[in-house]
Amino acid sequence: MKSNSLTERLAVCSWSLQPASPADLVAKLESTAIRRVQLALDPLLWWTRGGAFARFCGMTSQFFGDWRRAGRALLLGLAATTALCSQGARTGYPAISAARKPSIIFILADDLGYGDLGCYGQTKIKTPNLDRLAAEGMRFTDFYAGSTVCAPSRCALMTGLHTGHALIRGNAALALRAQDLTVAEVLKRAGYRTGLIGKWGLGDANTTGVPQKKGFDEFLGYLDQVHAHDYYTDHLWRYDPPTRAKPGYDGQMGFPENEGGKKGLYMDDLFTSAALSFLRINKPEPLNKYRPFFLYLAYTIPHANNEEGQRTGNGMEVPSDAPYSDQPWPATEKNKAAMITRLDTYVGQLLDKLKELRIDDSTVVFFSSDNGPHQEGGVDPKFFQSAGPLRGIKRDLYEGGIRMPLIVRWPGKIKRGVVSGQVGAFWDFLPTAAEIAQTNVTGQLDGLSLLPILLGKPQTNQHDFLYWEFHERGFQQAVRMGDWKAVRPQAGAPLELYNLSADLGEKRNVAAQNPEVVAKIEDYLRTARTESELWPIKPAPPAAAKQAQKK
Repeated sequence: MKSNSLTERLAVCSWSLQPASPADLVAKLESTAIRRVQLALDPLLWWTRGGAFARFCGMTSQFFGDWRRAGRALLLGLAATTALCSQGARTGYPAISAARKPSIIFILADDLGYGDLGCYGQTKIKTPNLDRLAAEGMRFTDFYAGSTVCAPSRCALMTGLHTGHALIRGNAALALRAQDLTVAEVLKRAGYRTGLIGKWGLGDANTTGVPQKKGFDEFLGYLDQVHAHDYYTDHLWRYDPPTRAKPGYDGQMGFPENEGGKKGLYMDDLFTSAALSFLRINKPEPLNKYRPFFLYLAYTIPHANNEEGQRTGNGMEVPSDAPYSDQPWPATEKNKAAMITRLDTYVGQLLDKLKELRIDDSTVVFFSSDNGPHQEGGVDPKFFQSAGPLRGIKRDLYEGGIRMPLIVRWPGKIKRGVVSGQVGAFWDFLPTAAEIAQTNVTGQLDGLSLLPILLGKPQTNQHDFLYWEFHERGFQQAVRMGDWKAVRPQAGAPLELYNLSADLGEKRNVAAQNPEVVAKIEDYLRTARTESELWPIKPAPPAAAKQAQKK
């Protein structure tokens, strides 16, 4: 599917980025399907009360076949929408049903460290919008990623299983299977409109793991995590299902702006525009019976473009290093800071859009990162203290590699400015989202719902242990049990033990002083994982650490 402009290429996509002006509307009504007309409307027009009439036209067109026959219903539609708009004018906003389910947004950063945000102690990088998100919601201090690298961490987030039970336990070219239940599938069955924008990494094209086969109604982004290194790629993957009103899309979408090495379109900018349009079009309202949505917005910031870093020494791709251009920092560090502040700006735009659409009180927003800060693309994670007070970085099972920011906001439900020490992990998101959506999940999960603590109620259901395993450097394991943290650096090696309440930086191995704690964790480790032919226990190969840097 080729066309001359980005607007035309996305004209039939539900997250159209550059809608045509209303002046083009009359011609479009006579020449194209009504769904395309809806998506061509100006965003501000589309979601005003007056836009309800245009939406009614679209609905009647789908029932009557074409615009001419649908015209016979327009008088009835005019009367209905006039009544609706009049009622809205009297009340200010349509009444919300007591049974209305909230929408859910999960925003995921890529390689953002525990200490990269102002609300987690960062002093040099500006993150006012994420700091505002924390001030308006709950900030977790003891929350963990699914793994210390991309694919297994995202697998844990989507499936509710830790890396001892999940299919994908490392950065390998594996695809989720039909039987691997995802949070998107759970929410779709519960009546949610589901969308994924950004980085997937759990199934390439023509596999069982593509987003549209794992519960997502719509998708725009990268399928493969290595492809996601390229912030100025000349193509992405897109899925938009066909309907009677539009042909749909399933395949690669090209971007001539970036062909031949040009850098005309920054992908995370595109993802933000797509997300804003997704919110606008899928806003719960009377005409869609207040259907809620789930948006998984998986940015690639601040991951490095490793290949660009190898070529030029600076893999931190960003359109501008503002607002840090005048800082006496290395170029790579200025770029990294600019990327994080750019991400923060995206979050601010999304929060503003929720308020503009008057759905912020009925939308739960989660923000986190997939693993610890990287040492790639020419940056040094110590420059900004990106891991905060924690030991380790990406690819480490020490706290700096797996302990992540988690911020959750739900106005009117989650108290403002709460800081929680509740221990949780990525595999808790699926059961938490399911309880928010008032639906049940069948099958074995490692996660538990954190909804009680979010709502200020006692969290009676607690983890006995959190578990991780990592395969890029042989076979490594980690366990959190209460305030105790255990790390096995290699298969067969004795456990290291740290008391996080007294030694957050994991500097003092106290295994010898606490044999009963070590014995309890060893006993747990005997049943913590299921054997996998794909992920056998193995010794560390000599070049494991060097090979791991490729992804």
